[in-house]
Amino acid sequence: MKLTKFEKCLWIVSVIVVTGSFFAFKSTDYLTLIASLIGVTSLIFLAKGHAIGQILIIIFSVFYGIISMKVKYYGEMITYLGMTTPMAIVALISWIRHQFKDTNEVEINRMTKKQTAVMLTLTAVTTIIFYFILKKLGNASLFFSTVSIATSFLASYLTAMRSPYYALGYAANDLVLIVLWIISSTQNISSVSMVACFVMFLFNDLYGFINWKKMEQRQNTH
Repeated sequence: MKLTKFEKCLWIVSVIVVTGSFFAFKSTDYLTLIASLIGVTSLIFLAKGHAIGQILIIIFSVFYGIISMKVKYYGEMITYLGMTTPMAIVALISWIRHQFKDTNEVEINRMTKKQTAVMLTLTAVTTIIFYFILKKLGNASLFFSTVSIATSFLASYLTAMRSPYYALGYAANDLVLIVLWIISSTQNISSVSMVACFVMFLFNDLYGFINWKKMEQRQNTH
């Protein structure tokens, strides 16, 4: 798999921003740095429709769940360890089984109205259930954490379904996480590095959507 010049530049800038913010704000939790670097790298592969991106997302999700637990973002911990990770495994299997012809590129799928209805129903049910669980646990920033669960579920579902709109789901989730970690940074300045991480995630996910739409057009002509 070859990266374009833009993709190489996007990855390099992402790495520089994530690493620079980590040291600039004197963060000491190197798990955060490692997770962030794995995360931005995974998004480049996801944008290319390559299954290795799912493997990296699984690793990132485990690390991120541990990081979230430390700042009492139990919603993030439960979401990534209990939902995002298992669904990333399902997505990995789906992507491997549905390769486009003789390439390493995933075959893009157009969701039916029935699949969309099922997705929205499951998202609503999951969000409501987790809201009460997080409230019981005394989760910090309950509202935004609940919204994060909804956007994470949507993104994970769309990823497993091989839909280009997975990237918009993750972009929406990135915006919520940026707010969550800004709130956390008011108490711990080192959390700014996570803000920088998800800002770069946002740019990568937006690019992912653009590239998947191009992939979809190319696949439809073959």
